[in-house]
Amino acid sequence: MAPEYYNNETFSVKSDVYSFGVPVLEILSGKKISNEEDLRNFVWENHRAGTPLRVIDPILRGGSTVEMIQCIVIGLLCVQEAAGRPSMAQVDLKLNSYSTSLPQPGKPACVWRNTSELECSVNEISITELVPL
Repeated sequence: MAPEYYNNETFSVKSDVYSFGVPVLEILSGKKISNEEDLRNFVWENHRAGTPLRVIDPILRGGSTVEMIQCIVIGLLCVQEAAGRPSMAQVDLKLNSYSTSLPQPGKPACVWRNTSELECSVNEISITELVPL
């Protein structure tokens, strides 16, 4: 789920772009990490360090390195702060074109959840035991 939803409970078309980027990174890495922030940061740190191929699932390593790195960058562009995310039309163009230059992605968006605003509900139930007469 997009960080802006956690932060201020709003969805936008940029939320959809984020929701596209996370599974792209999961597919490339071959990892379904329960904490998606860890996955995003793992990919980001390897990209920034110039070691993006460390992210790639060993099963995929026989494929085109150029295309895999392009997909890593696209995935990272999709999970950065909402203002910097491309539109889905731009993502489509980047996925279908080698001539389209890719900007350097920014750091992945952060999730700041205000726990003081969490709501809870209390359900009062009663249990009746039925005993045959």
